[in-house]
Amino acid sequence: VQLQASGGGLVQAGGSLRLSCAASGRTFSSYQMAWFRQAPGKEREFVAAISWSGGGTYYADSVKGRFTISRDNAKNAVYLQMNSLKPEDTAIYYCVAPEKAGYTGNYHLPRSYFYWGQGTQVTVSS
Repeated sequence: VQLQASGGGLVQAGGSLRLSCAASGRTFSSYQMAWFRQAPGKEREFVAAISWSGGGTYYADSVKGRFTISRDNAKNAVYLQMNSLKPEDTAIYYCVAPEKAGYTGNYHLPRSYFYWGQGTQVTVSS
């Protein structure tokens, strides 16, 4: 099973990026999916999660109103549209999935997720 994140890069404050996560090795259409991030010297931080159907979305307070998580189950992919980026959004962003389909608990906790992608670097300059 692989979760391949892409779309990161260097952007000025106020700019936008769209992260993509391509899943392979398993169909994740029945899985809750999420994005976490980790800045240098800091712990992993929940960013956003989406239910298997896409009908439920959850965000950290720090990104609410600026980021949008979405998914395309036909493509086995999850996305994170990031607008109005701030320097404090600088981090490595990880696409994650739980071990089992149908799991819906504690979407904001790292321990809820078994599969972690390699991450994509997002750098926001001031």
